Order: sequence, then C-alpha cells, then structure tokens
Amino acid sequence: MATFLYRLGRWAFVRRRLVTLLWVAVLAVCGVLAAKAPAAPDDGFSMPGTEAQKAFDLMNERFPGGHADGASARLVFVAPSGQKITAQSNQKAVEKTVAELAHAEQVTGAVDPFKMQGAVSKDGTTAYATVNYSVKAGELSKGATDALQQAAQHGRDAGLKVEIGGNALMAKPETGGSSEAIGMALSAVVLVITFGSLVAAGLPLLTAVIGVGLGMSLIAALGSTLGLSSTTGTLAMMLGLAVGIDYAVFIVSRYRAELSEGRTPQEAAGRAVGTAGSAVVFAGLTVVIALAGLSVVGIPLLAKMGMAAAGTVVIAVLIALTLVPALLGFIGRKVLPRKVRKAEGPAQPAGAKENGGARWARFVLRRPLAVLLLGVIGLGALAAPALDLRLGLPGDEAKPTSTTQRRAYDLLSEGFGPGFNGPLTVLVDVKGTADPKAAAGEVAKTVSGLPGVVTVTPPMFNKAGDTALLNAIPATGPAEAATKDLVHTIRGHAAGLKASTGATVLVSGTTAMNIDVSQKLTDALLPYLAVVVGLAVLLLLVVFRSVLVPLKAALGFLLSVAAALGAVVAVFQWGWLADLIGVEQTGPVMSMMPIFMIGVVFGLAMDYEVFLVTRIREGYVHGEQPGEAIVTGFRHNARVVTAAAFIMIAVFAGFIGMSEPMIKMMGLGLAAAVAFDAFVVRMTVVPAVLALLGRRAWWLPRWLDRLIPDVDVEGSKLHAAAPEAAAPVRESVTV
Repeated sequence: MATFLYRLGRWAFVRRRLVTLLWVAVLAVCGVLAAKAPAAPDDGFSMPGTEAQKAFDLMNERFPGGHADGASARLVFVAPSGQKITAQSNQKAVEKTVAELAHAEQVTGAVDPFKMQGAVSKDGTTAYATVNYSVKAGELSKGATDALQQAAQHGRDAGLKVEIGGNALMAKPETGGSSEAIGMALSAVVLVITFGSLVAAGLPLLTAVIGVGLGMSLIAALGSTLGLSSTTGTLAMMLGLAVGIDYAVFIVSRYRAELSEGRTPQEAAGRAVGTAGSAVVFAGLTVVIALAGLSVVGIPLLAKMGMAAAGTVVIAVLIALTLVPALLGFIGRKVLPRKVRKAEGPAQPAGAKENGGARWARFVLRRPLAVLLLGVIGLGALAAPALDLRLGLPGDEAKPTSTTQRRAYDLLSEGFGPGFNGPLTVLVDVKGTADPKAAAGEVAKTVSGLPGVVTVTPPMFNKAGDTALLNAIPATGPAEAATKDLVHTIRGHAAGLKASTGATVLVSGTTAMNIDVSQKLTDALLPYLAVVVGLAVLLLLVVFRSVLVPLKAALGFLLSVAAALGAVVAVFQWGWLADLIGVEQTGPVMSMMPIFMIGVVFGLAMDYEVFLVTRIREGYVHGEQPGEAIVTGFRHNARVVTAAAFIMIAVFAGFIGMSEPMIKMMGLGLAAAVAFDAFVVRMTVVPAVLALLGRRAWWLPRWLDRLIPDVDVEGSKLHAAAPEAAAPVRESVTV
C-alpha cells in the first residue's frame, strides 16, 4: 500500500492543476445538485420493535385525523397570591385565553380546564389547558407559535401567571455555528504555533472545509432520495471537520519532515502520502467502522447519521491523499518557517534534534511501570462515577429556569404533583372482545389500583369503538426510576388482562417512549462495543502486524471512554462543578450519550493511535531498538498529535457554553474523552506498555503472519519505489 500511495502522492503533486480542478468541479456539481434537490423529509424519529412505538402506530391507525404525532402545548395558569383560579374574573381570563387559541392557526383543539376532569388543582390555585396541533413540533408555523405566545401574554395581562409547556415552542437544535467558528479560530492558532507557518496552518483548515462542504452538499442532494434530513448531517459536519483537519495535518507534518531531511518537494510529497497517508487510510477505516456500527443499535435516525458521517470521513481521506499533495505542489517549501527556508541545506537531519516529545518518551522509558500504573489508576478513579450511570432522555425538567417550559414544568409539579408532567398513555385494543366497554373499564380499574398511580382518566373510544385510550398519572416525575418501574408494572399486568378481558394493553406516550429508547440503547451498548472494537482490533492487527498492540489500543480506548463517562456522571448526575458550567438541574445522562461518545471518540482515538504507533513501528522495522523506536515516533509525531488533540478539545469544549443541557453534556463528554485518550492513554500509557513489552510488542505467530496481508503501512518497501531510501528493515517478531 505504501508504494501505491507514494506514487499517488507524486502524481497528485505533479498533476496539481488537474487534481485541484477536479475537486473544485466535484464540489461545484454537488453544490448545484444540493441547491436544486427537493427539501429533505422530516426525521420521523421512531423506535421499531418497542411497545411504545407499536402503540403509537396503532393510535395513528385507529384514530385517523387525531394527529397522534402532532405538537402540543400545555398552558399552566396560576392565580395571583391569595386568590383562586376558580374566581369569576380569573376563570373568565382563562376561558378567554383558551378560546382565543382554539381558532388559532394549525390548532386542532384547545381544552378548557374547567370542562375537563382533573385540570384544576385541589387547592384551586392552578389550572392547565391542553392545545393540540395538526403538525409536528418542528413544523409549526411562525403564526401558530406567535398566537400561542400572544394568548399567554393576554392571560398575564389579566393578572394571571401563565407559562407554556409541551413541545410546541420547542426550538430547533442549536447548530453550534458560533462554536464551530470559535473552534476553527482556535484551530488556526494551534496550527500556527505548531507549524510556525501561516501557509502550513491554513492548508489543513482549507481542505477540511472543502471536505465538509462536499459531504454536506451530498447529504442535501441525496436527502429526499435516502431520507437524510438536516439533523442527519450534524454528526457528519462535526466529524468531517475533526478528521479533515487531523488527516491533512498528518500529511503536511510528514511532508515538512521529509523536506527537512533534504528531499525535493516532489519526493517529499510522495513519501508523505506513502507513509502518513497509509496511517490516514487505516485511521479512516476505523472511524468508518465505528460510524457504520451505529446501524446495529436499531434506531433508524442513528443509523442514517452514522452512514452519512462515514461518507464524509471517506471524503476526508480521499482529500488528504490527493488534494493535499496537489496543494503542496503549489506551496512547495513555503510550508516551512521562513527562517528554515532561508537556511542553506536541510534544516536538521532526522533524529538530530531532541524536542519535547523525545524528552517525554525518554522519561517514560526510564520508569515505564510507575507511569503505567499512575495513568491506569488515575483513569480508573475518574471512571468510578460511571458505575452509577443512569440513562434517560431529559425533558423540560432539565431546561434552564429562564425558559417558560421549565417554569411550566415546576408549576405543574407544585399544583398537581410531578407525575402530571409525564402522563402515561394506555392504549386498550378491544377489537374482537365481547364487551369492549367492560373490558376497557376493567383495564382502567386495574391500572388505577396499582401503587404509584395517582389517577386514571375514563376510557376514550375511537369512532369504530374498537380502541380506547386512557391516561394514567404517576406519582413521580417522568425521569424518576419509580416511573420506569410503574411502566413495567402496567405492562406486566397486560398478559393477565388479555386472559380475563381479551383486550390487548399497550403503554405509550412520551414518558414510556423515552423509557423504551433508553432501554433499547442500553441493550445495544455491548453488541455495538463488540462489533466496533472487534473489527477495529482485526484491522489494527493487519496495520501493525502485532497481536498485543491492537489489544492495548482497544483497552486504552475503553479506559478513556469510561473515565469520560465518569466525568459526565459526576457533573450532570451528581452535580459536581455543575454551577461552573451552567447546569441548573441534575438528572439522568442522555440515553444516546454512551453510544454517541463511543462512536465519535473511538474514531479520533484510533487516529492518534495509528499515526503515533505507525511511526514507532517504522523506526523499529528500519533497524532501531524498541526503545529508540519509541523515542523516534514521539520526536516526529508527538507534537502533531498534541496539536490535533488540542484542536478537537477546543472544538468540543465550545459546546459546553450552549444553553441546551444535552449539548452541554456532549461537549463536556467529548472534550474530556479526547483529553484523556490523547494525553493519558496515547502519550503516556502507550509508550509505557511498549517499553515494558520491548520486542514482544511486535510479536506475531508465524501462521498468522502468513495469513494476514502485508499492507506495509510503515513504508518499508518504499526503497524499491524511491531510490533515495536505504535503511535496514526488520520484520515482525514471529514464532
């Protein structure tokens, strides 16, 4: 592979105008296709195979026109201090507000609280009205949301306290545009410091933006055909930018090193693509494996996000292998600092300069066991809170108190109890039963008698009379463990009710759906880990031609992810340092967080692993002793890996400043995971383990050596393609 990539790099360097024009043409064509493509469909979040989804689908079928998936709002009215909401003036203000909304745009119904059982609190101070819409929350028109807010303001003008809950005012997810801009600016600063050249710093940023632009254009162009919405591209944009910068940095860094050894720009470009490019190919493959593995989770939206992001990563790899050397052809020696370009002859022979990376590697080599134990014990301590990990999908209770949704949630909890914020929808399929009304009544009686149920509404039948709906109000909030237990308890009685009444009982609603989502993601975590880590170990086995190095890489990754999850639990679940980053309400960790973190961080971690360890192996197979090979790898690549990690930490940490708690959580978790993996695992644990193993690190059984292909990722065969190369080559240790 190194030989092929070497020739590709030289060809792209020589044919730089053609290669650049081809990429510009592809970007332009995709941009035009994206502009002309029809609008992407709604994500239509669904959870196939869950009871909540089955009930949801049945509701849409049996209650046509009911808009079971439509947006809803819950207006909470509180009387002035010392008054009752049932007082004539207050009641009149509530009724006027609800009547105003009943005729608003896209509204299918607005229920007067004084005409609905249980909509007025027992102390008479609080009431709530439910407003239903014909479209989903993200599709509400500005006129509809304006009418909702204006009606609430009219209630406030009448002297009432009015807050709006539900998903009708749900804001579109923050795109992080400002954070991405800040991240790009910080990336530029880090790259300038790392390379000492504006040209060298700008090239990775330019190619990364081109790659992301091309990837997002393709997603938009194929959106209507493949069902890829704008949300689908969120992960693609974030990862495409991350790996696009990393891969270009790896190539540019190696190109600079080859120039510094006195090689011509064309030869340097060929060698950079042949060596660092090989690492980029296999690092990209590990990222693609991690992202494609999201398909095993069983959530269509996650699968689409993973595949779209995987496609963007493939584009980043292709750009690194072709466009980057082509642009280097235009730049030539300008990637070097000016003082180096002005110096006569090569800057300094490789190995002659003892930099910080080499000094750190020698420090680890002097006391590898102590460094290893310190790193592992430290990460283990940070991972300890993860043992208390509780998963869920935070709702309005996790929003800042400055939002009307959070204030509505608190008012409902105070007036009616926390369970009113998470009612359970119980669907009773009485089709084929002898007495549908009696069967539904028996279900309602059974559910109302369960511990933890405050009240149950009377069954509401559809026009056909074969399906009934009833709402069960729990005594606990939607995110509490007791509510989850109640859902399982109701479902546990379903078999007995089926036997006694013939009715099929299904539990759904937002709370039940969130519980099912969390359970499905929890169940998918171990299979996902097994698929991703297993395939990556096999891939790294081929890359490094070693049994122990891939296992060490996988175990180190698991340790860094566990430590990052521990940090997330400590902050967002336990409340440590919560005030410092603006977390106003602790609660369960977002259900998607562990799998999302594994997919993203695994790819970035393997980037650093492949790039760092391939340079170590390159030194070893070219005749260096194991310890010196470690020093060589750190001398050349530690600075680049450090810069890449700082860039990613800066990008992810920018999301901590967002107001949305889930985005804060993602920002902290990803930034912590990259920091732990890059600086503790890759820069500390890896050299310590390699130092302790010595030659055994590169051990490979002879039978396995004959089975796996020799991809020559370290470029040991480049001497055949490049006459300038001349160094002894050591094969893998085989037995």
